[in-house]
Amino acid sequence: MSMHELSLACPQEQVELLSDALEALDALSVSVEDADAHTDAEQALFGEPGMPAPRNAWQRSRVLALFATQALAQDAVELLGVQDFFSHCEVVGLAPLAEQDWVRLTQSQFAPVPITPDFWIVPTWHEPPAEARQVIRLDPGLAFGTGTHPTTRMCLRWIAAHASEMGPARVLDYGCGSGILAIGAAKFGARDIDAVDIDPAAVESTRYNADANGVQLRTGLPDGASGVYNVVLANILATPLRVLAPLLCAHVADAGHLVLAGILDRQVAELQEAYASWLALSVADSEDGWVLMTARRG
Repeated sequence: MSMHELSLACPQEQVELLSDALEALDALSVSVEDADAHTDAEQALFGEPGMPAPRNAWQRSRVLALFATQALAQDAVELLGVQDFFSHCEVVGLAPLAEQDWVRLTQSQFAPVPITPDFWIVPTWHEPPAEARQVIRLDPGLAFGTGTHPTTRMCLRWIAAHASEMGPARVLDYGCGSGILAIGAAKFGARDIDAVDIDPAAVESTRYNADANGVQLRTGLPDGASGVYNVVLANILATPLRVLAPLLCAHVADAGHLVLAGILDRQVAELQEAYASWLALSVADSEDGWVLMTARRG
């Protein structure tokens, strides 16, 4: 597996916007470092003891994004290049990353992630924390959904909070990525689960991760979703969520839940408007500028 690392330089005020854009463009991971590191212009990010913390990023930052293929990285460069905010940014380089570097990087980057105090996502190379009563074992792969992103965590928190309804529930994970939400539903008792994605690599990743966690689910392309479900989960992005409104709502059973993520704070009203003909969406959770929106039929 040959990962490709895209290196970008940008002003500090663009770091957060650029990082969000890279994640939306299928970067497997995004990290930030000081572009002036090891030069006379290097700055401490967290300040000196007893001194106020400096700005929330370096004056000039190097943003490093990992992509599964060179083509995905090049597509990201082209799409970013036409954005207004990218005018003060520059591409520093694009290079393949040796497999052993990718393994080392992911193993250092992905630590156990708490969803609730006793529900954790734990990479296979870590021991579960003592307080973890419920665990999803997950290795970072080619599909989105490692438990580190706020959208994934909010969906899993929702599942944990509705554990009493999972047992008899028929669940659809639409745009399943790594399968993490479907696996979460299974861990909390769901036994009739469809996990679908347009990306065959995601379908394969979901199948692998479900086996690794000892849970049963059906996975395939989107035409594998059929009939109505007590819980419909879709953690994608606002634009496809708008387009999918009639399809997703048609899959929600009477008294069933629709749970949507991948939505930024500023996109709440447009999503409510897009779904208004079928269901009344409201914000159920928020974290780091992202929101979870839910609705219930009847």
